[in-house]
Amino acid sequence: MLADSHCHLNYKGLAEDQQAVLERARARGVTAMLNIATRESEWADVLATAEREPDVWATVGIHPHEADQHPHVDTAKLVERAQHPRIVGLGETGLDYYYDHSDRARQQASFRAHIAAAREAGVPIVVHTRDAEDDTAAILRDELGKGAFTGVIHCFTGTAAFARIALDLGFYVSISGIVTFKSAKALQDVAKTLPIDRLLVETDAPFLAPVPHRGKTGEPAFVADTAAFLAELRGDDLDTLQEVTARNFHALFAKTAA
Repeated sequence: MLADSHCHLNYKGLAEDQQAVLERARARGVTAMLNIATRESEWADVLATAEREPDVWATVGIHPHEADQHPHVDTAKLVERAQHPRIVGLGETGLDYYYDHSDRARQQASFRAHIAAAREAGVPIVVHTRDAEDDTAAILRDELGKGAFTGVIHCFTGTAAFARIALDLGFYVSISGIVTFKSAKALQDVAKTLPIDRLLVETDAPFLAPVPHRGKTGEPAFVADTAAFLAELRGDDLDTLQEVTARNFHALFAKTAA
């Protein structure tokens, strides 16, 4: 068992040969993949792949980069889409103050709309946060005060303090191929401390190919390399880490277990 908790199968680099990409993942033991949407124009394609492939599920959502372009995607629209059995979460959503491609207030409003939809639909959110830890934590805390919801901090590259906040709020933390980079010592130190029962692994394919695939187009098969590196880093048995992170994936994205 091995789950890639975050990939973009419909992006350039993977979409052109999607079936071969999926077969290579399966050959390396990947039994579940979550195909993530970042803008409304992707929703139909992302869902079509999930409807066609029994080991692929989908999310719908608006990336913070796209928030300015999607003011019409509100809580009601997200809730409606989340009723589909193959749509198992909402996002990716969140805050990105590194690029600031969208107005920060608009990013925050979109983030809150996704959270409200997740709460109403009973599905988790997939959170992107970059250079925005304080505001991300503040919004999550504030929204949890309005009612329960859960989710994952995807492609985690944050501080140990932010990891602890996320865990305390009931979130999972997902580690990508970045952890294998020589420059990622700080992330490696945090990854060693994460409780295995709240850990996920991902590729963010076609981005962030791990060592030994640096410079290549990322794909879900490479989650096996990230898992192997992470197991050695943490001193975990590899089979155990793969099985537990896959089990965590199905626990968080509960519709995948149906």
